[in-house]
Amino acid sequence: MWVGHYEIYIFCAMDQEQTHPLYLIDRENIDRLLAIVSPKDDDIVDLARLFIRYRDFEGVQDLKDDMKKILNLWHLTHESLNNKAKSIWKTGYRPGEPSKEVIGSGFDTSDTAES
Repeated sequence: MWVGHYEIYIFCAMDQEQTHPLYLIDRENIDRLLAIVSPKDDDIVDLARLFIRYRDFEGVQDLKDDMKKILNLWHLTHESLNNKAKSIWKTGYRPGEPSKEVIGSGFDTSDTAES
């Protein structure tokens, strides 16, 4: 008899979609990425990372659908996203590092006066 109850439990559990422990954090990241028109290196790497995280994960179809929308918004395929992410990593990119872009006008503000 116990085996019968076990089979029913498994059947019911299979109908329910799995949730990922990082769902809420990833939902925020995906919502942020959906608002971006021209992705920067961090954005490309984030989306590629999320595709890897959820590749074989059952469930969270809403996240997977939105990740596909982002690819379309950025005019990328899954393959071109991966290629861009690999290229970014090969340049020495590290997440969280400050940008190497030059900010400002380049105006020299030194106190030395030329005579």
